[in-house]
Amino acid sequence: MKTDLHITDPEFAERFEYFAFNEVINEENQQLDEKTRYMAILAALIGCGGVDAYKEMLPQALENGITPIVAKEIVYQATAYLGYGRTLPFLNITNKILTEIGIELPLDGQATTTLDNRLEKGIEAQAEIFGEQMKEAWKAGHINRWLAANCFGDYYTRNGLTLAERELITFCFLMAQGGCEPQLIAHSKGNMNMGNGKDFLIKVVSQCLPYIGYPRSLNAISCINKAVAE
Repeated sequence: MKTDLHITDPEFAERFEYFAFNEVINEENQQLDEKTRYMAILAALIGCGGVDAYKEMLPQALENGITPIVAKEIVYQATAYLGYGRTLPFLNITNKILTEIGIELPLDGQATTTLDNRLEKGIEAQAEIFGEQMKEAWKAGHINRWLAANCFGDYYTRNGLTLAERELITFCFLMAQGGCEPQLIAHSKGNMNMGNGKDFLIKVVSQCLPYIGYPRSLNAISCINKAVAE
């Protein structure tokens, strides 16, 4: 991946490129298919606020298994975990890049819920991922109700990504922003319930490490291990 850094910072560019695009990608037993790897990296870059790196990475992702709908769904869902203030720049960049490559916007709608049934459908999605006890969790207060209706009813129920893929990108949002270890443990469990097991999640951490650094990656490994122990 040739960037201006090859001119201004050739030694740095050489080592980062070797690590991220050779060593990490080819590490034995830590590889992911291209679509999954790019989904994880895009979600992690949004999670850590990596606007410029996302701008570099999205065109590559669109050439390696990420469809425009998948790219948009990742950004949309990030809003529930990072807030509009942090996700708007990524939505604007995504729209700009898609428009530049000739994709007509808006894309086909992916919503499967209405404003009338989003709570009900969100509770169903929570229960499918985390267990039957979630059918009562929304009653604990208005934030819990919003979580069921908005986070799960508005986003998780959309077409474009499977529930397993949605849990994967949520794991990456939480891992990359840091300070969300209780939620990261919970969503490690959610991933495992969806078939994204411990070894898979460690691969995800490994492939995201160049973009989020060692401290948050090591914290994520710790959270995965705690989820397994619990």
